[in-house]
Amino acid sequence: MKRRAFITLLGGAAAWPVASRAQQSARIRRIGMLLYYSETDPEGQDRIAQFEQELQGLGWTIGRDLQIESRWAAADTNRLRRYAAELVSLRPDVILAQTTWAAAPLQQLTETVPIVFVGATDPVGAGLVSSMSRPGGNATGFILSEYGTSGKWLELLKEIAPYLKRAAVLRDSTIAAGIGQLGAIQSVAPSLGVELTAVGLRDAAEIESTISAFARTPNGGLIVTASVLALSHRELIIMLADRYKLPAVYSLRRFVTDGGLMSYAPDAKNQFRLAAGYVDRILKGEKPADLPVQAPTKYELVINLKTAKSLGLEVPASLLARADEVIECGASSSRSSAARRLGRSRHARSEFPAVGFSAPVRRESLFRGCSVSPRESLANAAPHGAMNFHPCVLMVSRARARSPWAPWRKS
Repeated sequence: MKRRAFITLLGGAAAWPVASRAQQSARIRRIGMLLYYSETDPEGQDRIAQFEQELQGLGWTIGRDLQIESRWAAADTNRLRRYAAELVSLRPDVILAQTTWAAAPLQQLTETVPIVFVGATDPVGAGLVSSMSRPGGNATGFILSEYGTSGKWLELLKEIAPYLKRAAVLRDSTIAAGIGQLGAIQSVAPSLGVELTAVGLRDAAEIESTISAFARTPNGGLIVTASVLALSHRELIIMLADRYKLPAVYSLRRFVTDGGLMSYAPDAKNQFRLAAGYVDRILKGEKPADLPVQAPTKYELVINLKTAKSLGLEVPASLLARADEVIECGASSSRSSAARRLGRSRHARSEFPAVGFSAPVRRESLFRGCSVSPRESLANAAPHGAMNFHPCVLMVSRARARSPWAPWRKS
């Protein structure tokens, strides 16, 4: 072989690994998503938008180097199992699973495809991971809450309804999280002088009959713990709380935007953003077994003032000052339908600057279904009453004290 031909052949051989690596890095990566929501649910769409936006910020481009296969189970167990099998058969690089309910059937089908879960309740008790710090298998992610925070629900309920002597705890007794959350609530009940009654969430008939019987005795309230069953029956639970004038605290913000009184829960959108970070790390070679399960570091208090008024409750100023969101809607339609309209609207950055707060304040407003603009709403506000704004405004603040609003201006 001539020397020149030999050098050309040798150079081509050396380039093969480089070309191979370039082709490998350029291949489209596939993400599967198994979601609790229905495809038309605006809250679900918002969560996915947060997830995709975070991935794009990490350098991925959907349609170029990333493909997402979404399956919307719509709280249907049969559909969930079918979609879980579909996603696993596609052999994606990683699957995002919303809640333990979605992650469990996926893990039963595969021990090799990485799974990142969000909003999970007790992944250790459910068998998804060996421990929080060392998951040890093909799944990791972010939990909805720790058991210790469940006692806060009863404390808040007692604060907004000081007369409270009895509380019905709605929980799914078939999952470890239902038992753990109830135990945490029981640990604080004696110090608050509250008697607890456990209520199952097996079906609508059981929920209605038990709450109806519970409401016959006065000075009662409801605590709705975190579970897929509770979320599935949320409209019934909110309706019963309204019918029997029972103050209630919920484990998810969704209940409050649908007309419930109050919730104390982590920011669900933030969990989807964090999940995108874990997905990115897995796509770049890290293993779920090496990524610790994370718990929320911040919880948000949300209060629906119109519901409080309907229940005859005067929300203490100290509680309002600690609220991250205060929702009020005075539209002519019913509270539940009006709140659902608010839930379907995208959060828009408000142009209402404030004065007198010691820390930065985030505000958002929702105006779907309202006949006035944000400018008109603020113009109608009382000069020295932060809560005297238009009845279809949702204000968000992390302030520790109430403060008058500054005049409206563009930021």
